[in-house]
Amino acid sequence: MNEPLRVFVNGTGVSVPVGSTVIDAVSAADAASAAAVRAGTRLVADSRGIPVAADTLLTGGYVMRIVSARQRGDSSGALDAE
Repeated sequence: MNEPLRVFVNGTGVSVPVGSTVIDAVSAADAASAAAVRAGTRLVADSRGIPVAADTLLTGGYVMRIVSARQRGDSSGALDAE
């Protein structure tokens, strides 16, 4: 039997089954944020601020945050956290 994975969404730890995706974790943490990601008004970024696909498979300890789908106009390409 596999232990659940512990991952972090916007600093909140959630446990999800092995084989879960980014959107599964976001759904477990906050249904409204998951709906916004599905609608395209929000994106999920990894701990470095790089956008990740909602269907990305998770590993234990994965850190993600929900960010605006609108990129800032600076040259860094970083995303606005909200």
